[in-house]
Formats: sequence, C-alpha cells, structure tokens
Amino acid sequence: MLSRLSFLIIAAAAFLSGPARADQLDAIRQAGVLKAAVFDSNPPFGFVDEKTHALAGYDIDFAKALADAIGVKLDLVPTNPANRIPLLQSGKVDLIVADITITPERAGVVDFSTPYFVTGQQFLVPAASPATLAAYATGRIGAVKGTTGEQALKTRFPEARVLSYDDIPLALAALRNGNVQAITQDAEILAGLLAGAPDKAKYKLLPELVSREEIGVGVRKGEPALLAKVNGVLVELEKNGRAEQIFDQWFGKGSKAPEARNFKIVPPQAQ
Repeated sequence: MLSRLSFLIIAAAAFLSGPARADQLDAIRQAGVLKAAVFDSNPPFGFVDEKTHALAGYDIDFAKALADAIGVKLDLVPTNPANRIPLLQSGKVDLIVADITITPERAGVVDFSTPYFVTGQQFLVPAASPATLAAYATGRIGAVKGTTGEQALKTRFPEARVLSYDDIPLALAALRNGNVQAITQDAEILAGLLAGAPDKAKYKLLPELVSREEIGVGVRKGEPALLAKVNGVLVELEKNGRAEQIFDQWFGKGSKAPEARNFKIVPPQAQ
C-alpha cells in the first residue's frame, strides 16, 4: 500500500500537470462535426454554386470525403488566403482544405498532409502583352494576399511592384482596369478564372511556370492522430479511384479548365 506521503506526492504531481490534452480526432468524433476552412471565391477549388448557392469545388469534395471517412457532419468555414492559418491556430476550424501550398515557413506552424494536388504558378496577362516572364520583371503584378504566389513574386522579381488583393476576382478586376500588367496564381485557378470570364479573348496565360506548388491539408501542430487519419483517407481515395474522379470533375476534359493529372496521392514516406 502507498504511504500517506507517497499518496500526497502523486496527487500533487497529477494536480500540477493538469488534465491530459484532448486528442483532436477524438474531439471531432465526439462533437460529430468536422470544421474545415475552405475558399468561397477561388474556383474551381472553392466557390458558391450559382444554381444551388452552396459551396462547391475540388477542395469541397475532399473536405466532404474526409468528414465521411471520420463519420461526422461537415461544417464549411469560408475564408481567404490570409486567414487560413489563423483560423486553424485559434481552433475555429479543425483543418485547412483551401488550396494551401506546402512551404517550409508554413510547415513551421502547421502540419501538412501528403499533397492531394500539384500545380504551378503562372501569369495571366492581356492578349497583346509580351509572352515571357522576364518582360514583367519591373512591372506592376497583382497577387492574392497571403499566398505563396505573392511571396514568389517578391523573391523572383525584386524590382517589380507587387500589388496584393484579397481574392483572385479582385486581382482580375485590377488587370481589367489597368492597375496591374499581370496577375499570378496557380495555373488551374487562372485557367478556371479565364474560362468563366466573358472577355476571355482579351487575355492569355503565359506558358512559363514561376514555381511548382504542392497543395496539402493543413492540420494544427501536435495532432498526430488527426494527421495520420487525413493521410490515410487521402491515400485510400487515390487507391479506390475517387481522387481521380474528383480531379476529372473539376479539371477533366468536360470541365471549364481542362488539365492533365500529372500526379498521384502517395503515402508520406513514399514521397
């Protein structure tokens, strides 16, 4: 049996250590809801469907698949690039499923899943403008605030004037009215934006890539069980063909912005 002194020491240690930190995956299951930060004005990744008025897109479908696999309802929380990480860190959402590129800087504050999308950054410019990136090295270039595209511009074109906007439609408006000479974003986003523009003949995509982008699901630091679950679901979606179906819906031949799928979702250790 424990002596009274030993019992008091153990009890004091337990009191000082405080309650055990709850596992987020268990907390999501207990709450019955997965809260995911997604875009609402970034087609085809996340946007408001004009017919249903509901959120739709590539990211939305992956968020739904994650919630289904965990066995809970899905609560979509609209956001913009600059607010994605603060929403996650504050606990207002459980995951970021909002076209967030994996970078060393972001990986310092957020854990990332294995990539579920791979793309490259391009320029959208007026049709009569120069066709090489170098021609814009000292120009005015529009980017979305809080994105890797914004940072890549400042690194690659230090003499350019980078103007930042809250979302890609605002950046396109700046290109239309001449405030900027080019705008930059992931290739598929620009292709989708151009496909839906009534004046698309006035613009062109430059073929040269500014950078390669790998997109992952953002998970709060210190949640290994949730991260492992997300990775497991993503890999299973690749194995059962659902990931490719989602890609084909938004980027396949029948989509507004057809793209070739030149990647596969693989387990983290296989990257």
